Amino acid sequence: MELREINTFLHVAQLKSFSKAAKALGYSQAAVTLQIKQLETELGIHLFDRIGKQTILTHQGTIFYEHAAAVMKELSRARAAVTETRELTGALTIGTIESICASIFPPLLEQFHKAHPLVKISIVLDSPDVLLERMDKNSIDLVYLMDQRIYDHKWRKVMEEPEDIVFVASSSHPLSGAGPLLLEEIIREPFLLTEKNASYRFVLDRYLTACNQKIEPFLEIGNTEFIIRLLKNNAGLSFLPEFSIRQEVTAGTLSILPVHDFHMCVWRQILYHKDKWVTREMESFIQLAKTVN
Repeated sequence: MELREINTFLHVAQLKSFSKAAKALGYSQAAVTLQIKQLETELGIHLFDRIGKQTILTHQGTIFYEHAAAVMKELSRARAAVTETRELTGALTIGTIESICASIFPPLLEQFHKAHPLVKISIVLDSPDVLLERMDKNSIDLVYLMDQRIYDHKWRKVMEEPEDIVFVASSSHPLSGAGPLLLEEIIREPFLLTEKNASYRFVLDRYLTACNQKIEPFLEIGNTEFIIRLLKNNAGLSFLPEFSIRQEVTAGTLSILPVHDFHMCVWRQILYHKDKWVTREMESFIQLAKTVN
């Protein structure tokens, strides 16, 4: 039994596809098939069921997967133990949402690059559901998102920070400085909102539906920076993470509108797959991310 065969087996299991595993590893599909057959012959078991276009672990394959993943983790630990003094030179793929990328990532990635200039970073922007799906397929190393608390045995959560989501307007808007407002008053105003699949927008819509109310924005867009630019021009109200408009509030160009009968808190979270070996690049990013808000 060769480590190469174990590694190939793990890729097929994670990606649920011989062809995708071949592409990820740089092998031909025939080579992947041959390695899996050799492994099955040596073990004397059938590792995968291929039903239609689906590649699924058998019961015995699932048992072997747990042990194979542990073997590769220990091998990675051993490799890291003898190379930990070397400069980080690997790659890191991080999935995140637009509001975090626009406000938190610039200083975070700047600091990370200064500390580890040889690490190649790729950023994937999408909704939380899509990011977690891609991480489940091993195409993303870490996901840094904002949502309700996520509990799933597949993920390891290494950071969880509460964040207020607030109603915001230009400091020159008539409602700014008007004192505590009612939600019913706020939602009558013209709104610019993130798209419906944004986590906090989804929670707001669900809450309003339960109260038999709704917001009908005149503009929906996934770009938080664009919304903030329009808010500064007094184009309407919005509903955004407090951290994303903190700089503008401090500068006095935007104001948070206090709403007497409504408060929302979600959580910034960093997660990775439970079967993923935490590389030195991942660990360094996680530690730095915990210090940058």
